Amino acid sequence: MSSKKRRKRRPRRPPAKPAEESTGPSVAEASASPRRRRIRPNLDERPPAPWGDAPLVELVVLAGIILLVAGFIVHGSQGAVMIAAGAILCSIAGVELSVREHFGGYRSHTFLLSGAVFVGVLAGLAFLAPSVWLPIALGIALAAFAATAVMLTRVFQRRSGRPFKLR
Repeated sequence: MSSKKRRKRRPRRPPAKPAEESTGPSVAEASASPRRRRIRPNLDERPPAPWGDAPLVELVVLAGIILLVAGFIVHGSQGAVMIAAGAILCSIAGVELSVREHFGGYRSHTFLLSGAVFVGVLAGLAFLAPSVWLPIALGIALAAFAATAVMLTRVFQRRSGRPFKLR
């Protein structure tokens, strides 16, 4: 008796039907139907940038890092301006990526975006109304943080179809 077993061959699959012979509704029929089915994007893929494949976020972060390093090398008020500009550029790039991923339903960035609103409201109150007492300004900014966090959580749940996406 042989130790090798003979395998039964599987029948080959028939070739796929060409696109013209598909049994589904045609494009004209599908677009004419009153109820359109919304195709949900794959939630495991990052949402595409509006400007295409150009690495704009990465270039802005690189420019911000260069400004930060140059600002530490240059002394005086010009160095401080360069440090501030570098920090702002890096922050804008990070917030843009977070907004795109959050509203695309890819990953929740609720606290980061709410924190950006908190900092923006607090900075706006410091510049526009410097006479506002600090605890009152912090309370207003905290209320803006909480309201934004609730809204962003609901938006993410609606976009992704799930409450959280842990990785």
